[in-house]
Amino acid sequence: MAKFVLIGSGLAGGLLAAYLGRRGYDVDLYERRADPREGNIVGGRSINLAISTRGIHALEKIGIADEALQHAIPMRGRMIHDKSGALHFSPYDVDPNNCINSIGRAALNTTLIEAAQRYSNVRVHFNHRCIEVDLDSATAHLLNTSTNQPLDSSGDAVIGVDGAFSAVRQSMQRKIGTFQYDESYLAHGYKELTIPPGPDGSWRMEKHALHIWPRKSFMMIALPNPDRSFTCTLFWEFEGERSFGTTKTDEDVRRFFEEEFPDAVPLMPTLLEDFKNNPTGSLVTIRCAPWYYRDKVCILGDAAHAVVPFYGQGMNAAFEDCVVLDECLEKFPDNRERAFSEYFSRRKENTDALADLAIGNFIEMRDKTASKTFRAKKKLDHLLEAALPGIYRPLYTMVTFTRLPYAEAARRARLQDRIVFAGIVALTLSILLLSILLFR
Repeated sequence: MAKFVLIGSGLAGGLLAAYLGRRGYDVDLYERRADPREGNIVGGRSINLAISTRGIHALEKIGIADEALQHAIPMRGRMIHDKSGALHFSPYDVDPNNCINSIGRAALNTTLIEAAQRYSNVRVHFNHRCIEVDLDSATAHLLNTSTNQPLDSSGDAVIGVDGAFSAVRQSMQRKIGTFQYDESYLAHGYKELTIPPGPDGSWRMEKHALHIWPRKSFMMIALPNPDRSFTCTLFWEFEGERSFGTTKTDEDVRRFFEEEFPDAVPLMPTLLEDFKNNPTGSLVTIRCAPWYYRDKVCILGDAAHAVVPFYGQGMNAAFEDCVVLDECLEKFPDNRERAFSEYFSRRKENTDALADLAIGNFIEMRDKTASKTFRAKKKLDHLLEAALPGIYRPLYTMVTFTRLPYAEAARRARLQDRIVFAGIVALTLSILLLSILLFR
């Protein structure tokens, strides 16, 4: 059986190692960070995530869904927080069983690594940083950061699952003359903050909801955690009259939050410390092509298609990559280059579509969710979905609660919107015409 060298044991890396291990491949998985099972988690950055149908399907296929989701918290809709403190709940779907799930990154990462290590042909090496990859020999040049010793690891193929700033992809960029690469950043950054449990250990807000404080050009969200805390994320401009760049002092921070999120401030006793100590992250979209080099190198997940987090699909899309690559390796067991090529062709259009959807959903979440028109549109979506089951599906439902390819979901939603708009226009004109005829 072939040997794979995997770079990156984050969420997608651990899952892919399990898939490859199950298929009988020899796998060496290298991770630059320390073992997360030893408590080596960097605070202040994306400690919880939203997993939905696509990601759950990927876990089910490897037999670990129940184990991975045992501490997940279902979120059945968006809880919108007005500036006045008024609350508006908007369910995600007409079916109350359709929900997204808040899940801790560290616990999920541990589950995936342990799932991979159940296969004796999978070996995981922490504290190994990839410097570069020799594409032609499928050799990863690594540095053991514990001993400061260099190490080469060769296989039949190297797969980069090493995130948005992938060392494997950078090696492909240097080697492949026709490699296409685009990296774009939002003007907004993000900072994570905390709402702890109540003094008696109780939930301070509705636990089965994703909380949103939409404020036109910026917003804050909060996801529930198993310890009854909430992880809040402020998405705000880096620069501008009111921005991360101009909000420096404790008084600046306090004034901003009291003006914009007055109902949240009493729930955030460590606000000033969190704001000062947690890093301000950037939001990047990465598109590139191709995702493979001959039968020697392939990239997957954020390394191939990083997206901003506003559709909650980054992890789900990376897990779906693992499923598709596994299917392609099964389809072409004796032609790895053909398998890599098919995987790329099946995923590229869809992840490009997801990138566009994610940016569009940022505008929707920060701006439109607070409006009565938006809430009316959501109610109309749910009415049409209930009246036309299997025929009409809102875009969010298709993306989040089905495994319909992202590009197909986007096309279908555009067509539905045109039909609904034409129907409303036709109905309006009919009513006007009827009124004219009746009152002539």
